[in-house]
Order: sequence, then structure tokens, then C-alpha cells
Amino acid sequence: MSQRTLHTLFKPKSVAIIGASNGAKRAGNVVMRNLLSGGFSGPIMPVTPKYDAVMGVLAYPNIEALPLKPDLAIICTAASRVPAIVERLAQFGCKVAIINASGMANQLDEEGQNLLTLTRAHAKRYGMRILGPNSLGMMLPNLGLNASLAHTSALPGKIAFVSQSAAICTTVLDWANNKGIGFSSFISLGDATDIDFDELLDFLGRDSRTTAIMLYIDSVNEKRHFLSAARAAARNKPILVIKSGRSLEGTTAAKLHTGGEVGNDAVYEAAFRRAGMLRVNDLVELFAAVETLAHSAPLQGERLAILSNGGGPAVLGLDQLILGGGKAATLDDDTFDKLNALLPDTWSGQNPVDIGGDADAKRYTQSLDILMNADVTDAILVLHSPSALGDGIEIANSIIELVSKHPRRHKVNVLTNWSGEDSAYQARKLFNRAGVPTYRTPEGAVGAFMHMVEYRRNQKLLQEVPQSIPDNIPTDAQLARSLLQQAIGANKQVIETHEASAILKAYGLNTIETHFAASAERAAEIAEQIGYPIALKVQSPDIHHKSDVHGVTLNLTSHQEVLQAADAMVGRVHSLNQDADIQGLIVQKMALTAGTQEIRVAVTHDPVFGPAILLGEGGSEWQPTTDAAVALPPLNMTLARYMVIQALKTHKLKDRHLPLGLDMNALCVMLTQISHLIIDCPEIAGLDLNPVLCAGEQITLLDVNIQLNANAQDTPNRLAICPYPKELEEHAVLKNGLKIMLRPILPEDEPKHLAFDNSLSDEDRYKRYFGVRSKMTHEEMAVLTQIDYAREMAFIATIKGADGDDITLGAVRASIDPDNTEAEFAMAVRSDHQGIGIGKLLLEKLIAYYKANDTELLTGFTMFENRNMASLAKKLGFSVTFDMEEHLIKMDMPLKPKQD
Repeated sequence: MSQRTLHTLFKPKSVAIIGASNGAKRAGNVVMRNLLSGGFSGPIMPVTPKYDAVMGVLAYPNIEALPLKPDLAIICTAASRVPAIVERLAQFGCKVAIINASGMANQLDEEGQNLLTLTRAHAKRYGMRILGPNSLGMMLPNLGLNASLAHTSALPGKIAFVSQSAAICTTVLDWANNKGIGFSSFISLGDATDIDFDELLDFLGRDSRTTAIMLYIDSVNEKRHFLSAARAAARNKPILVIKSGRSLEGTTAAKLHTGGEVGNDAVYEAAFRRAGMLRVNDLVELFAAVETLAHSAPLQGERLAILSNGGGPAVLGLDQLILGGGKAATLDDDTFDKLNALLPDTWSGQNPVDIGGDADAKRYTQSLDILMNADVTDAILVLHSPSALGDGIEIANSIIELVSKHPRRHKVNVLTNWSGEDSAYQARKLFNRAGVPTYRTPEGAVGAFMHMVEYRRNQKLLQEVPQSIPDNIPTDAQLARSLLQQAIGANKQVIETHEASAILKAYGLNTIETHFAASAERAAEIAEQIGYPIALKVQSPDIHHKSDVHGVTLNLTSHQEVLQAADAMVGRVHSLNQDADIQGLIVQKMALTAGTQEIRVAVTHDPVFGPAILLGEGGSEWQPTTDAAVALPPLNMTLARYMVIQALKTHKLKDRHLPLGLDMNALCVMLTQISHLIIDCPEIAGLDLNPVLCAGEQITLLDVNIQLNANAQDTPNRLAICPYPKELEEHAVLKNGLKIMLRPILPEDEPKHLAFDNSLSDEDRYKRYFGVRSKMTHEEMAVLTQIDYAREMAFIATIKGADGDDITLGAVRASIDPDNTEAEFAMAVRSDHQGIGIGKLLLEKLIAYYKANDTELLTGFTMFENRNMASLAKKLGFSVTFDMEEHLIKMDMPLKPKQD
């Protein structure tokens, strides 16, 4: 993957059309017409032996006859000719080719070779990139480039659109042109055999001409690259995604469409959410979202005010807002008084602000001005229903003028809905041209606003500092893996509760076996005290646990027998246990009496994204797509909390408000530990905990089923998201004898990292940030601590404080470019701990890491004043040069030996 070659795709200086034609409705004719009509300023070179000129442009008989190497070639020939054409283009020096032909993956040449495989091999051999096959092409309106088969051109704008479906491309294009919405890039991926979503997201996320990105996805190929690129881009700009295949039948059809791997839609949903993208369910939602993205500034808050000339539409909008989890603005006294003085006595007196069916342009603009000036509103939806007493066009023009000149236009978003068709159409066109978002219905307008709200909430969630797992919760990967490998060695494919107990206990997860053993011991203690020997033995098809204490054994084989026995004895032994599950398992009677709740937790393997964690109601039957909330590991406490909230919000999990029911912290600890178990143990192919009994802080796994993977390998891409690399932790001793820990940074480190940054002296901060800067904000610190280990690394040096918490003494970090060619580092050491070897250890660790990562070059910059940094770099093998013009010292270290 190379971002450098993508620059050629997005900034071509010359274009060749292979298979250009004068024949009407031929692909080579459509592409030529689009290129010539788009206004592209570079050479357009048709290649065809059939014509001397195509559409008046001199044609060339073959690729070798071209007067220069084309940056971009569009191949408009039959599939059978494509491999040979790609080989000649690549040999000639062409950098990128768009292939229109379809069906190449299913066709063979005369020698029996697959056409697509052969094409890829030719391109890869010479370093040429391919968009497609089965691609409609691409448009770059700002360059006047329309290298596509589309029926019309795209307008210039700031939204990038990338789609696997050509039909979706033309549909979106047609709609956008009607609305006057433009694009920075408009790209049809086709079968994405080479250039794929991940590389395009990396490029578009950095593209200054693009403020928002829209994706239409049938399937994802490179899960980790896709999620890393999406997460990086979503930090800077909103990404909206619409995905086909929400139903099983739709998923099958999507596979036939693109040939991609079929994955569970609920897992896709979890992946999109985890990366910070916003999913829309259909084209109507997508169009509404585009309208908002094209014309709206980022939300400053979530409070929406509704201004309307009719009560009914306003109530519909308010209902949509509240039911969708939105917030209605509450009018303060000052705003109320101003509106009250302006409006007739019949106005609503609250939000929604109903200003009457006879409202004219003056009343509308004065009311809107009051609301825009109010500190209680972050966005305002202006509604208008057709009225003989108020001219809709005049009102629209007045609102456009007010909004365009208002001093708070960048702080308060204004959305509009002019209802109706004939009378409202022209007003909506005016709003489109003026860049004011407009919608056909109140519900559509509120839905679009809620997309903005969800994006804002997702970004805030991704910046939350996770709570740490309690220190008393064990995590013993070595023990768990040893037990799992013993089971695999015994040719077991599944292990259940009694055998799984020790594995789960290694991660602080307690099965009924654990509680039963403790209960039996407690019963024995009480029996001795009261002189009444008691013992319990549970017999069931699944649990073969025996506990014989003090001679008396009760053989309990059914739920009812356990209840009866427990009730009979509870009068004598008040802390005895009784059964709470149809399998005949023992739980504390007090917990059962007070009320507990059963839930279900599972881990499944998705063919696209790998392991996924599921949470829902307890029960024997469920469908993950409809019955469970889904999250991708790794989870921390914040992500686990978000999963539980999602499960409750979507009613996949119901809080029954029992006295000892769901405890958020306990649930999050359990989910996080399950995540750790799955990350550490590739031997686990699947896991089903059903039911899990929640009794406040106490969570008991009643029935466990672990599916084993005999061919388990902990491959780098087993997980969709790179987990915390615990193997990179190490201890070291400094010159002064101080013992430190060197490890990758964690999201939980944010408060300590902020304290570290604040501990730097003014001089050190000046050297670190190349100038004077204020203290770090929470948002900035979240970016520094919540890193993607797949494409960046930060090591910190810590010691234990008197209270047992970590204290950060130094940090070094570097980010890799998407091509893994260069990593740029920066480093700082706490001002009162410099000169004792911390910086040297951190930089050595970073060098070793990027060498192992096959990165080509490690580079860094520092100020002239920071000679100590330059001296350390030189000692460690960096070449050090001075940039006299920029007053900077550059440090470079090649990490891979030069090829002969």
C-alpha cells in the first residue's frame, strides 16, 4: 500500500483512455466525452488502432506510441484484453489505472489463468496501482476531472464519496446535483482488488479539501487496516457509512455483488461504532446526512429549538427528537420575555416556538434572531407550512439573509424544513444555493440533526478516560493457556463448566463451581458450630462436582429438590445455599430471595472481523444480529460501559431494577476480563456463558461452554484491533539505582500523563513544543494516550508513587506513515529526572520496536537550544544535521539495510 502512488490518483497531470471510441454508447466514448467536458487541463490521450482521432482528439494506435507516460489510464476494453493492457501500461511507466470491465474474477484466459489474478500480478510487478475492476471511475471536480462512465458530472464541494456500488454512485450523484451539493472526490471502488477503503480513508482524512467522508460498503477486506484508517480519519472529520446486507439474504446478495467475505451485520455495526464512524441505514438517511454535512458547522452542543408557524409539524419534530434521544432547548427567562414581547398572545410560550399561522417574514426573522442570540440553543430548526398569510419564498429569503450575516452563525446551526411540494420546492432550492440545510419533512430534519449529535457523542466517548480494573482481579494468561492446551492435547473440542472453572478463575471470573466450593466449606463451619452435620452433592448431566462434608450427603438431582432441601435446612442454617438454575446449580439463597437477573455473554468468531463479544438477555435461543449488543475486543472499562449502555438503549438487555440485579461496574469488569481472556488465548474459538447470574457486585457464570481451536495461532491479524502489547513491558534500573517500568502508553494513563506534561519546566516545554504553548486540554491528551498500536507507538517510563499509583517520568512516541516507510519521533523527560538515563532507555526501546516493525527510517526534529537531545541521538547512531534556515536539528536513522 502506498500513499505516494495515491497522490498520482488524486492529482494526475495526464490521462490516457485505452479503448477510446467514436461509437455512441461505447464505454470508451462515454469516458472521452466526460473527460473533455469536465475541463481537465492536462493532456487527454485516446489509445485505439481503429481511429485517427476520437471526438476530435488525435488518437494513438497503441500504448507505446503515446508521447508521454500517462499518470492515469482508464481501461475501457473487454475483460479478456485487460491483463495484457495492464502489463504494457505498467512497463511503459503508467502509475494508476482504472478498470471498467466486470466479471474478471470468474474468467480465465486461453492458458487457464484467472484474469484478475494475472492483472494483479502484472501491476504489482511494476508498482502500478489499480482502481477496480468493475469501477464506474472517479471524479475530482476541483480539477475538472471526470474519468468515469457516469451520466453527469459532480459539482465541486468538500464531501468525499467512496462506493463499492456503481448504481449507488449514480443515484447519489443525481440527487446531489439536484440539491446543489458538491464533492471533493467521487470514487467508485468496484471490486477493490487493489486500492481499497483503508488507503482512501488515509488520504482523504489528510486532504484539506475534504471536510466529511461518505462510504457505501458491501464488504471489508483488510479489517485491521480499515479500522485503523477509519479511526484516524474520524478524529478529524465525520465519516458516514451505509452498508448493505443488514439481512441474511442481503448479506448473501452483497457477497455475490463484490465477492467479499460475508460477515455478521451486528459485528459490522460494532466495528463502525468503535472506529468513530456514523452508520446510516438507508439512502434517505444518507441523503439527509449529506445535506447536513455539506452545509453545517460542527455542533457546539445538543440543545435544539424548533421555530414553526404550525403546532402539528413542530410536535412531530419534537417527538422525533425526544424519541431519538435528543435534547430540546429550554427557554430561559430573558429569551421568553423577548419572544413574549414580540409575538401574539397565542404563541406557544415554550419550545417548540409556535409563532402562528399568520407569521410573515418579519416575525420569522425577528424570532430567529432572538433564538440565535440565546445562550440556551445550539441549533435551531425552522419549520414552515404552506400558508396564504405568509409568503414562503419571501420568508426563506429573509432567513437566508439573516443567517448569512448573523455574528453567531458559526456557533448556532440553523436547519430548515419547508413542507409541501409545489409551494415549498422553490424555497428549498433557495436554501440549497445559500448553503442552509433544508429537508422535506420535520422528521427528516430532526433525523439529520441527530446524526450530528451521534457523531459528537461518539467522538466524546472515544476521548473518555477508562477506569482501571481493580488490582485484586487476576489475569493469569500462562495458567489459562496451559489448561486450554491440555484440553486440546486430550482431543477435546468443547469444555464445559466444571472443566472451565479454573480457566475462568485465572481471569477473576467465578463459575458456580467456585461459589459451590466456598458454600460447602461455609456450611461445614456452621454445621460444626450447631452440631448438625450437613453436606451437599449436586448431580446433573453437566456438573459432576461432589462435596461430602461431615458424613451426611443430600443427593439433589433437580431444581425442586434443591429448593425443598434448602428451605428445610435454612431454618437451622441461615446462610445455607439454594438452587437458582434449572440445571441444579447452587447459589446463595439470600441473593435469590432478594432478586437477581440472568444475562447471556458470548464470544463468536466473525469471518471478517474475528472475535466479537456479545451481550444480551439470558435464554436458550438468540440471534446475535437482533438479540445482542456486540463489541470488538480489546475492551477497557469505558468501552465495556458503552457496550452495556448500548445493550440497554437498544433493549438487547433489560434492567429489571431488582434489588441485587445489574451492577454497571461489575458488568464492565466481567466484560473487560472476558476481552483479556480472548486476546490472550487464541485456543478459544468460541465462548458461551448462559446464563450469567447478576446479583449486584457478585456475578456468577452458571453454565459455561468453551469451543476449542486445535490449530490456534496468535497471528498478528487475528484481532481486528491491535491490543495493548503487554509483551513490550520491561523493567530497568537507572544510573542512580531507581527501578523503573518501560511500557507502551495506555488510555488509563491520561491523568498521569497530564501531570507529567505539566511537570515540565517552561524551558523544557519550549524545547518539546518548538515554542510557548498553553497546558494540554483533555481532547489533546486523549489523542496522546488513546493510540492505535497498529500504526503508532508511545513508550513511557514510570515509577510507583507512595500511594501505589504510577508516576510518569518520561515519554517517547512516533507515528508511522501508512506506507511504513518513515516514523517521526518526539521525546520528553521530566525536568527533575533528567541526566540519569531515562531518555536513552526510551529511545533505544523505540529504535528496537521500529526495527522489528520493518520501518525504513526513524527521524526526528529538535530545536537548536536542545543540544542534549541531538547529542544523545548521535551517540545512538542517528545522523545529525542542522537546518540553519529553520533553526532546527534533524536526526535520521535508517533502520533497514540498503538493498544491493
